[in-house]
Amino acid sequence: MVKLLSAGALIFIFSAPVLAVEYEDHSGMLMDHGDGHLMDMAGGMVMGQNTATLPGGCDSISETKEVTVHAGHKYAEKFPGRMFAFDTQEFNFKPCTKLTIHFINEDNVRHQWMMHGLPKYLYPKGMFHLEATGPAKISGTLILPPGDKTYLVHCDIAQHMEKGMKAQLKVGKGDGDLPSIPGLTAYVVPDDYKGSLSTVMAAVSAAAAAAAPVVVAKPTAVADKAAPVVQQSKEDSVISGVTVIGLAIGLLLAPFLAKKFKGMSPSEVVATIFDLLRTGIELAVKLLSDLVKRVISNKNKILPGS
Repeated sequence: MVKLLSAGALIFIFSAPVLAVEYEDHSGMLMDHGDGHLMDMAGGMVMGQNTATLPGGCDSISETKEVTVHAGHKYAEKFPGRMFAFDTQEFNFKPCTKLTIHFINEDNVRHQWMMHGLPKYLYPKGMFHLEATGPAKISGTLILPPGDKTYLVHCDIAQHMEKGMKAQLKVGKGDGDLPSIPGLTAYVVPDDYKGSLSTVMAAVSAAAAAAAPVVVAKPTAVADKAAPVVQQSKEDSVISGVTVIGLAIGLLLAPFLAKKFKGMSPSEVVATIFDLLRTGIELAVKLLSDLVKRVISNKNKILPGS
């Protein structure tokens, strides 16, 4: 018996290092691709990194904070019906805080810690994003904007947020709570386990049938009078064409405008737009004036032999 216990103890001691999970640390592997975008070839990525530039309205960094966030299947076990989750569902920091997130992915799949709604003049994609294929850990830093606002934090991998990997980050007092935060707020579409699968499917089918449009057969004489419908279709196509042209012009001007307005306050952006409009109107008036002068001068010319 003593020999058996000794053998078991030896097996446990030597197998412990094997059972321990080793997390790949991406911090020293990331390559800087510019604009706060860092990534490596092993599945690690940081987007929106900002360690020094203050957002508009921040005179200085209010405080420096570091927080570690774990992500994985085991953190969803306390939320019935969920598959993935963060270990923390709500974060709260002062405005203008310099915040470093240490993100640890404990699953053998890819997870993200993504924060939406940041000002795009400073964060080009409007977000701060950490990503790692686990088991792994990765770190990134941003400076929070001023004001009281609640930001969405989630994993953007397909169905991970819907399955529970969602949280909220409040700057200052926040501006309310987000829906469907596990353990904090009510789900928009709550799970219902009261009925059987056949009962649920029957209810879905009935709802779909009730929502289906009713097709009424028209008499032939009425069906022949389709001219107004064709005319409306042509008008719609003209409007659609104008819309497409407008969108194309907008897309062509977007890079120029984004570069010109980068870092400006809202009042500066409005003033610049009015200045551009004024310049455009002056140019149009000048061209029109030159055209009128040419037409008048041509009319005043005396034809040969008259």
